[in-house]
Amino acid sequence: MGLLDSFEKGLERAVNSAFAKTFRSGIQPVEIASALRSELDKKAAVVSRDRILAPNTFTVRLAPADDDRMRTLGPALGDELDALVHKHAKAQGYSFAGPVTISIARDDQLSTGTLRVDSSAAQGAVTWRGVVDIAGRRYPLAKSRTVIGRGSDADITISDAGTSRRHVEILWDGERAMVRDLKSTNGTLLNGQKVAEAALAPDSTVTIGRTDIVFRVVAQAAPPAPPKPPLPSDVTRAFDIREGGPLP
Repeated sequence: MGLLDSFEKGLERAVNSAFAKTFRSGIQPVEIASALRSELDKKAAVVSRDRILAPNTFTVRLAPADDDRMRTLGPALGDELDALVHKHAKAQGYSFAGPVTISIARDDQLSTGTLRVDSSAAQGAVTWRGVVDIAGRRYPLAKSRTVIGRGSDADITISDAGTSRRHVEILWDGERAMVRDLKSTNGTLLNGQKVAEAALAPDSTVTIGRTDIVFRVVAQAAPPAPPKPPLPSDVTRAFDIREGGPLP
């Protein structure tokens, strides 16, 4: 049985079996589930090698007669649809930038037996945040330059005798990133290759001493952000996460 079959059969068992006698014509709950699945697949967007962002806010528009029938189910229908949307997203590897909300709206322009689904990601406000994961902890890149090393004057201090006090810096302007070695004693590796300065792609691993630093770009729901800080003037190359390669 394919994923689509499993998705629809799951809703049939969880919802339709309990309410089958109520709906002998018009929209069935399983059709709403199928429409939500299609909306997830249609709107899912690849933002990195292993991250796919899907919409998380859905409005299911129904004809008046269908809306009246669905409302007799109370919260049961919403609960099942929410669970199955999460299940489908997990199976497909989708992620959400905010909590999932599913609402049903009455639409006098629709005919009985038809529906329409509108969706958006994080209520239409998605921003991208650069972070680094180090030894199980996540650190946001709040500045255009973030210095990492064992010294107390570093922005992120790590306990690793194999690193210099100010070992490496991560440059991030809200869209592009770079890594730069700060003339450290033992050098810096990017995905296993020694570098002095290089464009930093999402999910890349920077190694200093015995410490791995994983750079990630994560989606978050947020109000309009203030102007992003510019990269330092001496930066010559950067990585564009939208295009998937270094800028000229």
